[in-house]
Amino acid sequence: MDHGKTTLVNALSGVWTDKHSEELKRGISIRLGYADATFRKCPKCPEPDCYTVAEKCEHCGSKTNELRTVSFVDSPGHETLMATMLSGAAIMDGAILVIAASEPCPQPQTKEHLMALDIIGIDRIVIVQNKIDLLSREEIIEHYWQIKEFVEGTVAEKAPIVPVSAQQKVNIDLLIQEIEETIPTPERDLSKPARMLIARSFDVNKPGTPIDKIKGGVIGGSLLQGRIRVGDEIEIRPGRSVGGKELWQPMLTKVTSIMSGSIRLEEATPGGLVGIGTTLDPAMTKSDSMVGHVVGKPGTLPPVWNGFKLGVRLLERAVGTEEEIKVMPIKVGERFMLSVGTATTLGVVKSISKDAAEVRLSRPVCAEVGARVAISRRIGARWHLIGVGTILEGDAA
Repeated sequence: MDHGKTTLVNALSGVWTDKHSEELKRGISIRLGYADATFRKCPKCPEPDCYTVAEKCEHCGSKTNELRTVSFVDSPGHETLMATMLSGAAIMDGAILVIAASEPCPQPQTKEHLMALDIIGIDRIVIVQNKIDLLSREEIIEHYWQIKEFVEGTVAEKAPIVPVSAQQKVNIDLLIQEIEETIPTPERDLSKPARMLIARSFDVNKPGTPIDKIKGGVIGGSLLQGRIRVGDEIEIRPGRSVGGKELWQPMLTKVTSIMSGSIRLEEATPGGLVGIGTTLDPAMTKSDSMVGHVVGKPGTLPPVWNGFKLGVRLLERAVGTEEEIKVMPIKVGERFMLSVGTATTLGVVKSISKDAAEVRLSRPVCAEVGARVAISRRIGARWHLIGVGTILEGDAA
């Protein structure tokens, strides 16, 4: 798990970094935000008062005991950024669906997010009814029933709904209790070969850094299985293009450092978000250019596909549109945005059979047969989720 000092309140409020705030002001596409929170429990106070993120209990002053530290992947809410949201969902163990009580439910992006959770297969969900300080008791109750009606028949139908004011720090203790009970730490298999999905990548060198002081590129993400240690050789797929979009070569590099928040580690295991320093040229990792790649021990990663055959399940209605738009059947020659793990690529339909489609990719992806694929269609000026696919077989790169 990640270890840091960012509070749960900041995570809920979307407080990422000054850089993210500036990107929002300028209208630039927002990247995934990271925040960590350490859950603690007072040994003396009753539930839910005992749950906190403070080292000293706010109620009785007792020293609190650490339960676990969790990482939040703060996905952008706007429907135009669904590819980013789906990338974040691919590395989540559970989800907190934040719904503003000050707006009618559901908003278009809330529909998108809930459908994405269903497609990715995340069923451990806690619903946060935020901004309750802006409404009367009667309005909050009315909004609560809007939420219940919205999630009926969905993967979140039985999810607890916690009324919260993140700004006023109301019910944060109850929210921590619900997260602890609803989204426990999953069982991790450390004996399997290491597998990590890259969700961010960086060049950490400042302009003008002397050449002998330059650090290798950094990749960030979450391990799904196994472990990675400092000094390990790792493979990255699809890797780099060596002959146009059809030919890609896996990259081999060495782990030079592992960071979890501000803490330096010798080993990374599943759970939480880590940054892995490598010997890669930092120009290859700058500006999230490695997002969508898969990392593991050499020779253990899934195949890289230039195209694949998808088993397809279309939704009745496009998700996230203001009007209810019926999803029409897929046509040969149609272009889709496909999200596989943290990778996003465009695909062109080459042929169609019953409940399946053969798709050619504009950029290859590394994925197992059986992997889920989120399918988005361009409706108007935006991509909207219309269905889910399963990789049945592939055309190896």
